[in-house]
Amino acid sequence: MVFNKSLTRELTFTAIGVFSVLLAILVSTQAINLLGRAAEGQIASEAVGALIGFWALGLFPVLLILTVFISVMVVLTRLWREHEMAVWLAAGLSLQKFIGPVLRFAIPMSLLVAAVSLYIGPWAEQRSQQYAEIIKQREEMSAISPGLFKESDRSNRVYFIEKYGNGGKASNIFFQDMTEGKVSTVLANNGHVETDDEGKRVLVLEDGRRYAGEPGSADYEVLQFKRYSVVIGESHKLVGPRNNRQGLSSAMLFSLRQDDEARSELLWRLSMPVSCLVLALLAIPLSYFNPRSGQTYNLIFAILAYFVYQNALTLVRNAALHGKIPASTMFACHLLVMVIALVGIRYRNRPATTLTKSLSSLFGKV
Repeated sequence: MVFNKSLTRELTFTAIGVFSVLLAILVSTQAINLLGRAAEGQIASEAVGALIGFWALGLFPVLLILTVFISVMVVLTRLWREHEMAVWLAAGLSLQKFIGPVLRFAIPMSLLVAAVSLYIGPWAEQRSQQYAEIIKQREEMSAISPGLFKESDRSNRVYFIEKYGNGGKASNIFFQDMTEGKVSTVLANNGHVETDDEGKRVLVLEDGRRYAGEPGSADYEVLQFKRYSVVIGESHKLVGPRNNRQGLSSAMLFSLRQDDEARSELLWRLSMPVSCLVLALLAIPLSYFNPRSGQTYNLIFAILAYFVYQNALTLVRNAALHGKIPASTMFACHLLVMVIALVGIRYRNRPATTLTKSLSSLFGKV
């Protein structure tokens, strides 16, 4: 049918544009944030690309849900604004006839949301945690940008590197250690980090001098060396996925469904594709636009409805995490919003009349 094909095609092309814009905005914002942190030495510069990728995969379901909602709103609002909706309604098509094409567009998107939220998202979260832990366990010098002074986590050591060479080696290194009231300053031509047999990370400096003594005293020890080693930390085991419920696989969450946190996280993942379908239906009545008024109040109501719906789901999930309410309450929220959407569709399908007569006709009153 021409109606179904044209509407589905327009929804698809609009969704591609909306998703591209949303993804570009969010990824560029996150990239600027991570690049700023890398410039300050908080993370290694080579980790920026991987962290952006993991972050984008974790946010993918939310982007798809928002894409479906915005696409249906944009397309149907345009039909109302350009009087195409009046033509379709005059041709005998009721507003309920739009449910089919909208669901035909939203169901594949919801299946993709389900696949990402149930399988790909947990994997990306787990890999992101492990990668962040690997970066954290790397030598303290790895996150230092050339030409910047970097203080250690305990604030007792300061590093400075002029530049990096091949193989991860650094040249022209300044290292200062402040322990037990004594200051040790080391200047070296080259240096690198290695791990010994006991799992300790050792900073190895080559061809330099060491100045050690108490501040304010002229009694300083000067030592010239060819090789100087300093223990800067110990290696630890990577954090496993059990330390974060978001990194657990859906199968593992199902096996731990007796636990409140595992059950609420599993139902949260299952509720994401459901919310995609519910928001697609809710966008049908919210897209109503009166061409004579020239006001786009429907967009304001749509934004408020989206945030109220998503915040309600988040509040229910947080309460379910602590065992205050059953986790199945999330599906009660979905059912309530779906009922509101269906009632709104039926209400918008009525002829234009006063609110009292519309409500009376809606609920079967004479």
